[in-house]
Amino acid sequence: MKREAVTEKILSKKRLKGLSWAEINGRIGGCSPVLITAALLGQMKLTREQAAVAADIFELDDEETLLLQEIPYRGSLPTAVPTDPLIYRFYELVSVYGTTWKELIQEEYGDGIMSAIDFDMVMERKPDPKGDRVQITMSGKFLPYKSY
Repeated sequence: MKREAVTEKILSKKRLKGLSWAEINGRIGGCSPVLITAALLGQMKLTREQAAVAADIFELDDEETLLLQEIPYRGSLPTAVPTDPLIYRFYELVSVYGTTWKELIQEEYGDGIMSAIDFDMVMERKPDPKGDRVQITMSGKFLPYKSY
């Protein structure tokens, strides 16, 4: 069985049961809703306890439940340049501001990177009279390049 098949089953059961990601994240718990959603979409892994709850929610068998606990092959975009408009906007942000972020981070911290492994992310809805805003806060550990 492939991990992608488990993702498809999860999305199908979510749709058929009329569940929201907020409801699912509330039931599974134990960490960030972003991480749980990413795991259910095949990009992160769940703990044994979290996978057991997910198995109950989505009616998964033993093998499917084990797949939720395995280290995934990450990177799920079907094309190098994303075509989905929402995902494309993040690509656009990196294309336009990536060099600026790099300069400002390296000026402040030195030669290195912001970790996507030791990383937190929170998404919040911010009411605004001109239209609600999406606020995404990302926090990654700074990892300096080492000399060798």
